[in-house]
Amino acid sequence: MWRYLAIAAAGLMLAGGGILLWQSDAAGPSLPSPALAADEQDAPIGAPPAASEKTREEKRFGRYDKNKDGKISREEYLASRRKAYAKLDTNGDGRLSFEEWSAKTSERFAKADADNSAILTPEEFATTKVQRKTARPAPCVPQAKS
Repeated sequence: MWRYLAIAAAGLMLAGGGILLWQSDAAGPSLPSPALAADEQDAPIGAPPAASEKTREEKRFGRYDKNKDGKISREEYLASRRKAYAKLDTNGDGRLSFEEWSAKTSERFAKADADNSAILTPEEFATTKVQRKTARPAPCVPQAKS
């Protein structure tokens, strides 16, 4: 007899909990966010907000426009290439030799060639694998409780 009463009480509690959950879902989220657009509200939870193409392009333009005049001159456009070239031209003669151009690759080979045989074994070659950076998770923003 007690079993039947316990099962009935558990069933009533389960039904009451279901009603409470149903009512809280019907009321909507506790803190509506007017700043979010409709398409962003449909995004899965935990997904970081994606930058629009316009925003990315504006940032890219800003990186090239060094004097912030709203225009990119030829010199501004080529500045990053000049810096990269100057970094590779180690002797500063204005000419890039093959040794200067391939210095980083030569260093990587020498580091991987543990037995100094000038030949990479499969095990040595495996150490030259490029290490990819993992994507940073989006920062958690605490929400105010109501």
